[in-house]
Formats: sequence, C-alpha cells, structure tokens
Amino acid sequence: MAKAKANATQGLPELLEIASKKRFKENLKEKHESDAKFGWYRYDTKFALPVYNENQELERFNIFQAALVIRHAQDGKMYLYDLVNIKKETGKPLER
Repeated sequence: MAKAKANATQGLPELLEIASKKRFKENLKEKHESDAKFGWYRYDTKFALPVYNENQELERFNIFQAALVIRHAQDGKMYLYDLVNIKKETGKPLER
C-alpha cells in the first residue's frame, strides 16, 4: 500500500475535490494541541492506478479507497495531514 499512497499523492487536488462523507473528531492528544487545536476531519476518497503489461501497454486500473485526514489548525485553516486506510477494491478492476 505504500506504493499506492506514493502514487496517489500525484493527484492530491483531485482526491480533495472528490472527497465525501466528512466526519469530525476532537483532538485528544496533547502533542497535537497546537497544530490541530480545533480537531480533525476525515473524508472518504477514491483513486485509480494504472497497471501495465510486460510491453508497457495499459492493461487495467486498480481502484483504491482511502481516508484523508485533515487537521484544523489554530490559525483556522485546514491542512492535509495524511492519507490513511488505503484499501484496494476487490472485484473486477476497470478494464481499458
């Protein structure tokens, strides 16, 4: 999943744009008192990564679900903190 996370970062604006199911969680850890003073938000998102065959031709896309962790900082702004819970969707991947 580390490879999926690394590749997903190339499309962060799109991941944020299609994010859904906003959930709030208060900050419970003292170490985040200043950087997440107003708590955390989680959003669900999806992304697809291409799979190439031995001839470097596009074969299909693997689809992943993930959660974006956003911190609500003391300055009132929201910052992307992490991309977590990355799970490959099972079933038939998207064919080209």
